[in-house]
Amino acid sequence: MILTALVSLSSCGEYQMLLKEKNNELWYQRGMQYYAEGDYLKASNLLAGVLTAYIGTSRADTITLTYANSLVQIGDFYDAAHYYQTFVKTFPSSEECEHCQYMSGYCYYNLSPKVELDQSDSESCIAELQTFLDMYPNSPKVPEASKMMKEMEDKLALKAYKNAKLYFDLGNYMGNNYKSAVIVAQNCLRKYPDTIHREELSFLILESKFIQAERSILSKQSERYREAIDEYYAFTNEYPQSKYSRKANDMLKASEKGLKEAEKLMPPSQDDLDYYRNYGNNIDRKMHEQDALTD
Repeated sequence: MILTALVSLSSCGEYQMLLKEKNNELWYQRGMQYYAEGDYLKASNLLAGVLTAYIGTSRADTITLTYANSLVQIGDFYDAAHYYQTFVKTFPSSEECEHCQYMSGYCYYNLSPKVELDQSDSESCIAELQTFLDMYPNSPKVPEASKMMKEMEDKLALKAYKNAKLYFDLGNYMGNNYKSAVIVAQNCLRKYPDTIHREELSFLILESKFIQAERSILSKQSERYREAIDEYYAFTNEYPQSKYSRKANDMLKASEKGLKEAEKLMPPSQDDLDYYRNYGNNIDRKMHEQDALTD
């Protein structure tokens, strides 16, 4: 009966006829046939209608996988990612889990937006692909998964750099935004140490620390100039031929000069005063002791 129905539906209006009256078996058979023929939109529509009908049956895994694959083909990456994840959770012993875990990451890769927008999908891509790499380290898809992950990490690092640069450009407007720029850039480098934006982030840290020292009150200048000098050597050790070398060298000279001037102008601290006072008292005591001996 099913075979007869399939043959009768081979006319040009077969799809509309299918939709008029739901028949789970017929929708399943024709949905799979549409998929094999490359008509993914019709396949996805029919298979979506029988997903719940076959839960717990021997066809459930095939329907879920084919439906997810159809969604990818029509560009519905959000739903496709959901059903690939559902497949992995529902059929963990299936040989298709490797494919589904990879495709879940692939879907989020395609959903990753421009760097200026929210990057939740980029983060999901990294998480899904990292799970794939952990579970299937010998998969032939490992190079592609690693490449996609690296691209997503670089995008997140670029977004962090733009955020840090925004703080830097705000300067001292309503607070010490240079400190915020340093924190954002440092956190990014800790999270994505191999990013292609590492040099830009590192120089931004150096420049932020230098300007922060220049604009600090006298009592904080010495410490902050020393931090800028330390940051200079860390930067030049890693990037001896950097495109920012001239600027970095100028900052070193200015930091060394600023440090000397700050130390000259800085009044002695209470610790210094206590030290010299005790030192003087000790000298006086020793002189009295020597006088007593000579008497």
